[in-house]
Amino acid sequence: MLKSLSTIAVAGLLALSVAGCTTSDQRIAGYGVGGAALGALAGGAITGSGRGALAGAAIGGASGAVVGAATNPRSSGYCTYQNRYGERYRAPCR
Repeated sequence: MLKSLSTIAVAGLLALSVAGCTTSDQRIAGYGVGGAALGALAGGAITGSGRGALAGAAIGGASGAVVGAATNPRSSGYCTYQNRYGERYRAPCR
């Protein structure tokens, strides 16, 4: 019972931590979380222990964040804005 509650609490904190992020930041966080999950599964399956799962989660999370940052499209320094009349224009990002 306690383990499931702590799992729900951690998942909720992870969800709230990326709520205010930009789309690119959310993509990087998503890759990191996915990598951590796959790493934990692989580490637990290979070693059969909690330490292996923890190490796999750390390595997978770091690797996933790196891959997410690498696949993130580079910004040109310009953003698209919309004025109150519905007209869109591009200008340097703030």
